[in-house]
Amino acid sequence: MTHSPGYTFVEKALARAAGLSQARAGDILDVKPDVIFSHDNTAPIRKLFEQIGAGRIKHPERIAITLDHAVPAPTTEHAQNHAEIREWVRLQGIDHFFEVGRGICHQVISEEALVLPGEVILGSDSHSTHFGWLGSFGMGVGRTEMAALWATGELWLRVPETLRVILNGQTRPGVTAKDITLRLMKDMGVGGGEYRAIEISGDTVAGWSLDELPVMPNMMAEFGAMSAYIAPDARVLQYIENRRDIHHRDTENTGSYRFRPYTPLYPDADAVYDQDYRLDVRDLQPQIALPHQPDNVVDLAQALGQPIQQAFIGTCTGGRLSDLEAAAQVVKGHKLKCRLVIIPASSEVMLAAARSGVLTTLIEAGAAINTPGCGPCMGNHMGVPAPNEASIISGSRNFKGRMGTADAPIYLANPYVVAASAVAGCIADPAEVMGG
Repeated sequence: MTHSPGYTFVEKALARAAGLSQARAGDILDVKPDVIFSHDNTAPIRKLFEQIGAGRIKHPERIAITLDHAVPAPTTEHAQNHAEIREWVRLQGIDHFFEVGRGICHQVISEEALVLPGEVILGSDSHSTHFGWLGSFGMGVGRTEMAALWATGELWLRVPETLRVILNGQTRPGVTAKDITLRLMKDMGVGGGEYRAIEISGDTVAGWSLDELPVMPNMMAEFGAMSAYIAPDARVLQYIENRRDIHHRDTENTGSYRFRPYTPLYPDADAVYDQDYRLDVRDLQPQIALPHQPDNVVDLAQALGQPIQQAFIGTCTGGRLSDLEAAAQVVKGHKLKCRLVIIPASSEVMLAAARSGVLTTLIEAGAAINTPGCGPCMGNHMGVPAPNEASIISGSRNFKGRMGTADAPIYLANPYVVAASAVAGCIADPAEVMGG
């Protein structure tokens, strides 16, 4: 009797969401996601929803909407867009709505424990791969698909092949998950994950903090991946339960959709993979993505001294508490030689940074602190550069015009390097800035 090989995480997760006992890469499934989310693009999605003749959202309890991409509204047009979204939330009875200042959708939905291990979450934002840090399947979809999801609660998907990323060794001080991700991008290119699921494993991952776990899944959007996944360990499962406990105290409503049961899913030991990528991270140096692609990556030493006019720490990739703590550690006792814009990923991150003194340190050095949200990451406001001004950021994208100005080069780096560069006024080694 021939032994049937095991299943990858994505094969198990999409089979579950389709109500099937099993599925294989290449199968076309009718998937019913557990969570469906949108952000400032909700108003144009509503127009598409109405154009197809739909009236009521089929599963409003599964919907999450966050105002985050242009908050507070920088123009009348943006304010009108927000007003229309608030009206839509009221008309459809959507409970999971997060106002201006709450933060970036991916960070907020994680903090709110709305997506759970083993589940499927589809969002109208490309960085929805982020949710793999919680052991779930996260995927970005277009506005038309989102309108269809609102109307029907389901979507056809092809089960992707899986690339297994195996990371081993402990990084040097000052080298982070961001650097490992940039190295992967350098080695395989921005199309290396195109329409593939990514499974991230190895003993390196166990050494990442909870703040670092989302970094690589999030940036797999730049890799062309359909989804990304890290097997949820005891820390992640405890995080979920802690977050649910917080919301139980706040709402005392354990019967709500937020408190639904869940079952983590793990790949089988004999699962079949499309390809393996292996990296020993022990000798890895801090990495820099040069303009204008996230795979145009070199060691920090090759970019030292490049003048910059602005540094930015924030975004769904690099705006968590540990990122702000890293920046404060570097700038403490210094005065900045160029602008440093700090935008926490959420109100909870901002509050924790305020209580710990991190914001005080950053402000004393001369940093500008802004409302939690996306800000200049997509070129809306709160840090848009002038023509020919160079920025170094803890974000994920550096193509031309990403921050709102076509002729303004962008460098990607970890938060230590971003902060050190703000102190030096050029791309700098944080070890040198901090005196070793």
